[in-house]
Amino acid sequence: MDSRRKVLHVLWCLFLGQVVSFLLTVGSFITSFLTDLDIDAPLTQAFLSYIILAIVFGCVLLYRRRRLKVSWYWYIFLGFVDVQGNYLVLKAYQYTSITSVTLLDCFTIPWVMILTRIYIGTRYTVLQFIGAATCVLGLVLVLFSDAGVAGGGGTRPLLGDGLVIAGTIFYAISNVWEEFCVKKRDLIEVIGMLGIFGTLISGCEILIFEYAELESINWTPKVILLFAAFAVGFFLFYSTVPFILQTSGATMFNLSLLTSNMWAVLIRIFFYHQQVDWLYFCAFAVIAIGLAMYSFTGKDDSPATQMEGSETIQYHQLEEESNSNVVSVS
Repeated sequence: MDSRRKVLHVLWCLFLGQVVSFLLTVGSFITSFLTDLDIDAPLTQAFLSYIILAIVFGCVLLYRRRRLKVSWYWYIFLGFVDVQGNYLVLKAYQYTSITSVTLLDCFTIPWVMILTRIYIGTRYTVLQFIGAATCVLGLVLVLFSDAGVAGGGGTRPLLGDGLVIAGTIFYAISNVWEEFCVKKRDLIEVIGMLGIFGTLISGCEILIFEYAELESINWTPKVILLFAAFAVGFFLFYSTVPFILQTSGATMFNLSLLTSNMWAVLIRIFFYHQQVDWLYFCAFAVIAIGLAMYSFTGKDDSPATQMEGSETIQYHQLEEESNSNVVSVS
């Protein structure tokens, strides 16, 4: 690749990254708006997004009439962890502020490092560990602020922060698995099957946990529009993320999402007219430094990159099962 094409490639990846970052922030804004209307339906929000993914990419899978490259039960696992991650993080908006949620989302990075080190054998440099530790320090500042020392937002901020951190564990598992699939298997298949099983799993959980809440909602045109906007926004988010993971890996993806934190701060200041404590800005600066240290030191240690050349047991198990237990989508 010549220098001009390389520059264009980097610019394109940066553009996609900012699109994803903006979509994530818009989704956060809509969820916060629904919370202000006393609407607590995180599963339904995610369910509508999964439906659109299933319809659009599922139809593409049916049209291609190809056998699945990965066994269907692996996609059940992917759908389950993704649904739980979305539920926990969206639920957190009921208890803490939008800025806390977006900052604490960065906790996904340490979990990814732990999971890839244990299950894939990824090796990290000392500076990368220092960078991850610096990110955790920034998250501690957020928790310190939300504990009431500096006046964090939300009705029960510590509970909300805990939900976000729990959600990032599921996000980390989902990201590791999804990046492997889009680089080693079929991107369209991954998005389509995530939509199908995400729809089924979130639909079942809605019937169990959220049906009464849906009955109590006053479905005004404004509320319907908010749910529709969230569904379309996250459909575009889910459609774009795999392309970033495939073309530039987790490093560019995580750095791009970092800018969503400042989008969230701007929303809190200009749309909600809230005071943003100075600790939030300190936390953002510390997390930015930590992410830069983690991302720009050593080789690309994204999970999919390691899997691509790894001879781990997990890889061989997946390879055998995907060859012997493939399922036709026709």
